[in-house]
Amino acid sequence: MRIIGGNLRGKKILMPVDKNTRPLRDLVKESIFNLLVHSKKIKFEIQNSQVLDLFSGSGSFGLECVSRGANRVTFFENYNKAIKVLRTNINSLNATNNTKIIEKNCFDYFESLTKSDCRYNLIFLDPPYRERKINFLIDIINKKKILQQDGLLIIHRHKKDDIKINETLKILDDRNYGISKIIFGKYS
Repeated sequence: MRIIGGNLRGKKILMPVDKNTRPLRDLVKESIFNLLVHSKKIKFEIQNSQVLDLFSGSGSFGLECVSRGANRVTFFENYNKAIKVLRTNINSLNATNNTKIIEKNCFDYFESLTKSDCRYNLIFLDPPYRERKINFLIDIINKKKILQQDGLLIIHRHKKDDIKINETLKILDDRNYGISKIIFGKYS
């Protein structure tokens, strides 16, 4: 795995050695960022943005955002082996000033949240494929106003995933890349 664009382009990213963390493949990541930059439907500027990377694993997506000029990336991860790799990746890329790690279960954290201390421009939601509570997260992000009004939510699922995305999220685009399905949405 590597950073594919921006000022950290070409830098390697470590991955957890066990199978409990599913990495975001470089091809999928590159396709996401190409759409962010070039799509007329999506219209998103990563420069100076606040990014929330949920189920961040090794931090591949969020670190790509840092490389491309995001102001701050907050990583949510509660799997200890992934957190160790995430910390190593952040340190090796000298990205500690632009990042924050929250080592908690995001379902519990958001449910107990009374007021968000930060509203994000971009949220990347990449739970394990077996996770079925996607709409819970979509609803709570909207209810707690964690995403800015003009913000973008990107969801990574398996292409055969049968979960119908809640209608509170307006789907701007969705694409399949290998076994991955990427959904781009905004709240209506």
